[in-house]
Amino acid sequence: MTTETGSGQMVRALSWKGAFWVAAGVPPLVLFSIGGIAGTTGKLAFVVWMISMVMGFLQSFTYAEMAGMFGNKSGGTSVYGATAWLRYGKLIAPLSVWCNWFAWTPVLSLGCAIAAGYILNALFPIPLADSQPVMDWVTANLANYTAETPAVADYIANNAGATVEQAIQAVASADAVSALTPWFRTYEAFQITIPALGTLHFNTTFLIGVILMLLILAIQEKGIANTASAQKWLAIIVLTPLLLVGLVPILTGAIDWMNVTNLVPPTAAYSGVDGAWNIGGWTLFLGGLYVAAWSTYGFETAVCYTRELKDPKRDTFRAIFYSGLLCMVFFFLIPFSFQGVLGQEGMLATGIVDGTGVGEALGNMIGGGPVITQIFVILMIMALFLAIMTAMAGSSRTLYQGSRDGWLPRYLSKLNEHGVPRRAMWTDVAFNIFLLALASDAAGYFYVLAISNVGYILFNFLNLNAGWIHRIDNAHMERPWKAPAALIGLNTILAFANALFLGAGAKVWGYENALWAGLIFASFIFPVFWYRHYVVDKGKFPKEAYEDLGLAYGEMGERKAGFLPYLALIAGAAVVLWANWFFVLPA
Repeated sequence: MTTETGSGQMVRALSWKGAFWVAAGVPPLVLFSIGGIAGTTGKLAFVVWMISMVMGFLQSFTYAEMAGMFGNKSGGTSVYGATAWLRYGKLIAPLSVWCNWFAWTPVLSLGCAIAAGYILNALFPIPLADSQPVMDWVTANLANYTAETPAVADYIANNAGATVEQAIQAVASADAVSALTPWFRTYEAFQITIPALGTLHFNTTFLIGVILMLLILAIQEKGIANTASAQKWLAIIVLTPLLLVGLVPILTGAIDWMNVTNLVPPTAAYSGVDGAWNIGGWTLFLGGLYVAAWSTYGFETAVCYTRELKDPKRDTFRAIFYSGLLCMVFFFLIPFSFQGVLGQEGMLATGIVDGTGVGEALGNMIGGGPVITQIFVILMIMALFLAIMTAMAGSSRTLYQGSRDGWLPRYLSKLNEHGVPRRAMWTDVAFNIFLLALASDAAGYFYVLAISNVGYILFNFLNLNAGWIHRIDNAHMERPWKAPAALIGLNTILAFANALFLGAGAKVWGYENALWAGLIFASFIFPVFWYRHYVVDKGKFPKEAYEDLGLAYGEMGERKAGFLPYLALIAGAAVVLWANWFFVLPA
């Protein structure tokens, strides 16, 4: 550890403000799933965001206490919490770290997929059906269509009551749009179908996404201080207008209160029709809370950089506390204003659901013309950069510290000359290139999100329970900031609420096996850890892992909590399985 750059060690270059700016990429995560949550929960969407944000803020106090206990560690709260589980099962600790990583790292691929969509819309737009070029093409080619044309005959068969003239006009218009769409927009080199997982698309979205990912990697190669500086200016440029979008509709009276009252779940996901508080409705509501957690809890990344803080004892709590307040403002305002202005029908528009039309909607919400709308499209791309940089910085440090602590492969613990975990970042990028191919079409986007969030909820469950385990087993360790005992207890209850969301909610996103796919991916850590720990390290953790807990080398210490941690695991599994059985989607 050093304060000098160029040493090949992690550099103590950040104040709490620097960590705050690195975490400032979390508020734009609301834009990743704002349409999806609106579709699945209807009028309840803004309430879902608020409940989830309050939960995330409360939970962060447990994480803040644990972060202060480990001033020499990097990698975030999953690393600090995982140490509490070491005495109770060597496999549990790396599971927590692994689940946190594979939940956070898809921000890279999902963000790049959306950003690529914006770039394609700007440079290679699909022409509108009522645009002049399309109408000119139809006029020039209309004579080529008759009632016997196969596409016309199919249209008549599939649209009862349609006349031949209407069918010809509709088919010709669709053909015109297809003919005038730039080839680059629809180009796909090839695709690969992986059974039980999905289809990998190597298309233009994939190509642009890879370029964006490598550009962000190049920025982060220069060190955490350089990343924080870039994040600061990006955040100011992006978050200021985003805040105005949340405030202006409220201040100008543009909110239609019919859109945010009579709060009931929809009859079915994406139906746009008010339903009732039956089992199906509760399932959709819990599904919304399940996915919202992926965004609203994310500011815990502010304590990923403890090892790089100038004064970790003083700065860890400030970093996560003020990051939480920032997120609370945006996760309260943006969903409320979006829903209040657009209503259910507007929130279900294709561009809102897949994220590529959010920039245009933002511009329209404050009454902007074409120029303002284009500015917001550019701001959306910058917001995605902000989120991606936050995710890359945090998730790579999770891999790095997991390697340092003996849970992940040793090669991940190497730093470059600027104290940056280069190999961990490249591992992040390589994995996300694969995910980008999976998320490069609309169907794969929420599939990646739903599966990765299985890991995030598992991590939160383990980590919230780690708070009270540390209190019992490691009471001797210094805590620069200590959470009230009542809050530690409340957050333990919230751990089981998260387990409920996992069991009930993972199935809501169109993939009935998302829960099981996520659990299978979580289990991949077991052979990885087994090889590192028992083959490479001969059954012992690195010396510094014991020193961080104040233990002698090779000694795990007394299990003062007894059977309680195992009881928590059993109860958590029972909640997940019961919720998965009891809650079912609307018929």
